[in-house]
Amino acid sequence: MTQGDKPSEAYAWPEVLCASVRSLPEHRTLWIALSGGLDSTLLAHLAVRCYCPTHDVRAIHVNHQLQANADATEQFCEHLCERLAIPLTCRRVEVQRSGSRAGGLEESARQARYEVFEQLLEPGDLLLMAHHADDQAETLLFRLIRGTGVRGLAGMPRQRPLGKGRLYRPLLDFSREDLSGWAADAGLTWIEDPSNADARFDRNFLRQRVLPLIRSRWPELNRRLSHTARACGENSFLADRLAALHWEQCADQRGRLAIEHLAGLSPVERKNLVTWWIRRAGYAEPSLRDWGQVIGELIGARQDGSPEVVGDGFVIRRFQGWLYLVPAAPEALPVGAELFPQQPLRWGEWSIRLIPSTEQSRPNPAIRVSTRQGGETFRPSPQGVERPLKKWLQEHAVPPWERARLPLVFRVDGDRQRLIAIGDLWCSGQYSGSAPAAGWRLIVERDCD
Repeated sequence: MTQGDKPSEAYAWPEVLCASVRSLPEHRTLWIALSGGLDSTLLAHLAVRCYCPTHDVRAIHVNHQLQANADATEQFCEHLCERLAIPLTCRRVEVQRSGSRAGGLEESARQARYEVFEQLLEPGDLLLMAHHADDQAETLLFRLIRGTGVRGLAGMPRQRPLGKGRLYRPLLDFSREDLSGWAADAGLTWIEDPSNADARFDRNFLRQRVLPLIRSRWPELNRRLSHTARACGENSFLADRLAALHWEQCADQRGRLAIEHLAGLSPVERKNLVTWWIRRAGYAEPSLRDWGQVIGELIGARQDGSPEVVGDGFVIRRFQGWLYLVPAAPEALPVGAELFPQQPLRWGEWSIRLIPSTEQSRPNPAIRVSTRQGGETFRPSPQGVERPLKKWLQEHAVPPWERARLPLVFRVDGDRQRLIAIGDLWCSGQYSGSAPAAGWRLIVERDCD
């Protein structure tokens, strides 16, 4: 522990430092990610100085239970928040020790930490993290060595969505040397993480051995890398704007990409659009060596071919001239459920409602929802003949993986049941239109992207 005490009320924090914390986005609750180290301890003092007692300021400490002083660090955070008179939430996590390399453990700890933050934040909440200019330089160099694109070289953004709230980094313009000097002047107390001295971790190796050597030759390294990150961020922004324009040209209202239109783009534009599509759906972009070949196989496959791109939690599939982005392991569906008037039913990615079409509707019908069991038939039009559902789905080009998840809505009359809706693809005229004959309107909607 570095000794010190809470700064006196007369201590004047540098205005440039206070201004970085005062200029935050609008928020409801202000959270500080508190590790107990120099940077987050300083940030906690600043947040309290600038926002208490007029705002709701809180702290969150994630105990990874990896270091010998983990419990002592948690206690330090508790005592610090008591002195600052702000609530503290402590969460202990079990970190997966995947792989033999220390870098694997480092990344697992990071993922566990951010999962806690995502679970904690509510709409309108803002989480402050104490990353500084040295952290940004370290991140850029680490990503460059690992082999990243322009998006990765944009570095850590000052702010971004996180869970239901947002993350914000107010100290990115200051070096660790600056922060250390101000903390010493204020007489702050903090705890050094012993893992920071372990050069087996990739980032520690860069911080201890590589970056000092580079700075000895180029003292303005932080400024130069900050310029690089800003330029890469601008290029990444433009790439996203281009992808959004191509999306308007190539996609339909169901969120599918048309093979014909995708094939008309250059290989670079195809990759940009497909990776943007993946990120937009909330998935991590897979690190494929040759995107051009992968997308080319999706485009050039036989009409009856079934090529796939498998990522972390998702699959891109081709079916009859379209590309679909679907969950790799979709949410399990119930065997069946009753649908009650004016009580929306969630069915996987679907919402199903039954509402009266007039103020004096007929008695509530018995409505049941289920998936395909096999052998279902229905009458697409009142004067038409009974059709097998399986054949109808094939004729309407419904992808095989969707057929098993479509909600089938039945009206139950005694021992008999009659199919009245097939997902959002078809609905009986008895339950649709401006004046449904049944006196009830059935609404089946798929969640939008």
